[in-house]
Amino acid sequence: YIFTILIFISCKNFTATDNSLPFINKPDFTPEWISKNDKAYSSIHQIPQFSFINQNSETVTEKTVENKIYVADFFFTKCGSICPKMTTNMGLLQTKFMNDKDVMLLSHTVTPEWDSVPILKEYAKNKGVISGKWHLLTGNKDEIYSLAKKQYFAGDTIGYYQTGNEFLHTENFILVDKKRRIRGVYNGTLPLEIERLSDDILELKKEN
Repeated sequence: YIFTILIFISCKNFTATDNSLPFINKPDFTPEWISKNDKAYSSIHQIPQFSFINQNSETVTEKTVENKIYVADFFFTKCGSICPKMTTNMGLLQTKFMNDKDVMLLSHTVTPEWDSVPILKEYAKNKGVISGKWHLLTGNKDEIYSLAKKQYFAGDTIGYYQTGNEFLHTENFILVDKKRRIRGVYNGTLPLEIERLSDDILELKKEN
């Protein structure tokens, strides 16, 4: 009992910083609570510049999500296993934050050779994707995979920087803050995880 109390106190002190949510700086998804006064704060991992095309043939870059909280995932339209659940759950987030201009959704195809703009547009129509709120992105495959594996840590193996051409098939939803820093990773197929993600978005909105 005393041991449990000590753990609770220790965890409470560890997380009591300027930031309510941790930062994810490594592919093993280890959460790090870093205070604004900490020297490490200036070197927190940040999603770099990117440029892709959405379902409406519009260019989407890091400027599109400037000062926005966004959720990123990776899918493909022909996927019949985890992707339909992920798309449904991303749709739940879209509904919950439909009128919140601070929140956006980015879904990157991992089969851009198949998922052309017309196919993504049809997929968006069938899934109720709202233009401007939820972007279905295609582009250069090497650039998509590099961004996914090296920057979003979205490889299939946790804790491993995948750098080759391994097919990317992950259920992760990645929460990114207004400065393009990763603040949480969630199983996009599980309703309980979507609830946790929704709560964390609301928590993130409280940050300055």
